[in-house]
Amino acid sequence: MNSKVEQLQKIIDEARHIVFFTGAGVSTDSGIPDFRSQDGLYNLQYKYPPETIISHSFFMENPEEFYRFYKDKMLCLDAEPNQTHKFIAECEKKGRSLGVITQNIDGLHQKAGSKRVYELHGSVLRNYCTECNAFYPAEFIRDSEGIPRCPRCGAIVKPDVVLYEEGLSSAVLEGAVAALQSADVLIVLGTSLVVYPAAGLIRYFYGKNMVLINRSVTPYDREADLLIQDSFSNVFPYLHV
Repeated sequence: MNSKVEQLQKIIDEARHIVFFTGAGVSTDSGIPDFRSQDGLYNLQYKYPPETIISHSFFMENPEEFYRFYKDKMLCLDAEPNQTHKFIAECEKKGRSLGVITQNIDGLHQKAGSKRVYELHGSVLRNYCTECNAFYPAEFIRDSEGIPRCPRCGAIVKPDVVLYEEGLSSAVLEGAVAALQSADVLIVLGTSLVVYPAAGLIRYFYGKNMVLINRSVTPYDREADLLIQDSFSNVFPYLHV
């Protein structure tokens, strides 16, 4: 592993424009569960499968059960950025990174200091009334009883997160693609790369080196110029910007 970390450091040292692509595995060290690992959300026992609960149709048909799961398992407002989030932010601060494309909805990249964050699946920190579009912070959802409703008009307040069956923001996608096409190094972290269209975005990277760091195998392992299958705690403490 030491030799692979040294290879990664060399790639970072020689890079001009890095783009990071992150998934749920980046936030597990902050206490936020991922989805597909043994202890992930998709392996929890609920009345309905979690993948069904976080779909648009389920939200519309059974919002009370949706919010019970959402507030219990997806609204992690006490979580703090870990070393990986901070390293990514430091790369941007020092002008080495074009930003981070993330599948995560926890807002920890911004909390760590990242400014250019392309949130493919939205954020728990933004919530809007489904009728009058009034904005509410995440604490409003957390502190609500049952289904959160807008005090102004009484309609349901929905998190600005992309549920299954919903489309991704075209503006976010365009920004992410532009960053990928301008990068000479892509570092993919903590994602299984099986959720589309997000996973397909890495096809827009035409740069020199793609680094893939994930504990489990992904469909793109063979395409990586550097593959590290290990926990981030064995990698990022040994890197510098």
